[in-house]
Amino acid sequence: MKKLFTIISLIIVATLVLTACGGVPKAKDLLTEIQNRGTIVVSTDPNYEPQSFLNTKGKRPADTKCASDQLTAAEMQGFDVDVAVELGRRLGVETCFATPSWDLVTAGSWADKWDISVGSMTIKPARQKVLYFTVPYYYYDAVVAVKNDAGITSLDELSGKALCVATATTYEDWLNGVLDVPTEDILAQPPANVTVVPLDTDQECAQAINVGRTDFVGYVTASTVVAANLAQGFPVVLIGGPVYRERLAVAIDKSASLPTDTLLAELNSIITTMHADGTLAQFSIQWFGVDLTQEPK
Repeated sequence: MKKLFTIISLIIVATLVLTACGGVPKAKDLLTEIQNRGTIVVSTDPNYEPQSFLNTKGKRPADTKCASDQLTAAEMQGFDVDVAVELGRRLGVETCFATPSWDLVTAGSWADKWDISVGSMTIKPARQKVLYFTVPYYYYDAVVAVKNDAGITSLDELSGKALCVATATTYEDWLNGVLDVPTEDILAQPPANVTVVPLDTDQECAQAINVGRTDFVGYVTASTVVAANLAQGFPVVLIGGPVYRERLAVAIDKSASLPTDTLLAELNSIITTMHADGTLAQFSIQWFGVDLTQEPK
C-alpha cells in the first residue's frame, strides 16, 4: 500500500510540475491544436488585390492572440482575407496571417509554420501530391493582358514575345505547355516561343508595367487581378478571352506533424455551408462585382 501511495504521489507531483511549467498534452490532431490555441494561421499573399492585400489603415488589436510575426484580420483585406476570417469565426478561433512566398506554399512541407492556405490556389494533380484540398470556394478565368501601346490584339501575336507571370503558378505552367488541369478547363493554347519572366506575385507583373518596365509586353493572371488593374488605371488591355478556368480551394500540408483529416472535413463542411447560405457569393460580389462562386457549366 505504501508503494502504491508513493507512485500516486509521484504522478500527482509530475502533473503539478507540468501544469506549473505551462505544459499541455499534445493535441490529437491539427483541428484540436487550432481550437486549443485559439487561432488559425493562414498563409496568403499581401500583394494580390483584390483577393488579399495589406490594409494600410488597419490597426493591430491590443487583445489579439496572433503572434508578433503574424498579421491580424485588421491589417489585411480582400476576398481571400474575408473567406479566411469567416472560416476562423465558424471554427471559433481568431484568424492570423502568414505571408510566405507562393513557391513555398505550393511546395508543401510547411514545417507547421501556418495551418492552411487561403490564397486562391488552383487544384491540380502536382499540388495534390503534397497538399490536401477542400472543395472549391470559388472559380475564375486565367487571362492575358498586355501594355495598351504594344499594338497586340491576339494571342498569336504574342509568339516570340516575353510575358510575365508569378513563379510557381498555373500561369507559368500554361505558358510552358505543362498545365495539368482538366482538359475541359483549358480554353486556349499558349503562344509559341514565349519567353517567361517570373516574378514573386502576379501583381508585381502589372505594377512593373505601370512604372515603365520594358522587358516584357504583358502578363498572365486571374481575370479578377486584371479587372483591378484596369480599375486602378494601369496602362494595359485584355487580349482575347479566357485561356483556362481555375478552381480555387483551401489547401492543407500533407506533411503537417498532426493528423489533418478532421480539419479537412470541418473546412469542407464550412465551405459547403458558406456556398449554401450565400456568404461566399456576398464576399465575391463585394470584392469582384460578380458572383464567382458558382461552378462553371
